[in-house]
Amino acid sequence: MEITFIFKIAGIGIIVAVLQQVLSKSGRDEYAMLTVLTGIIVIAVMLLPQLNTLYDMVQSIFDL
Repeated sequence: MEITFIFKIAGIGIIVAVLQQVLSKSGRDEYAMLTVLTGIIVIAVMLLPQLNTLYDMVQSIFDL
């Protein structure tokens, strides 16, 4: 896993946290929750190929 990938995830997390705080303070709690859910989904979609690579590596190591 490259360090740039980790920075991308951290950047998305920071942006989502700031947006959530701003929306929550302005009384738009529904949008704040949708923003957090969207951030989680985006990060999960980014992680899927990495998890597939990890699974392939584990299979090759243990000859499954």
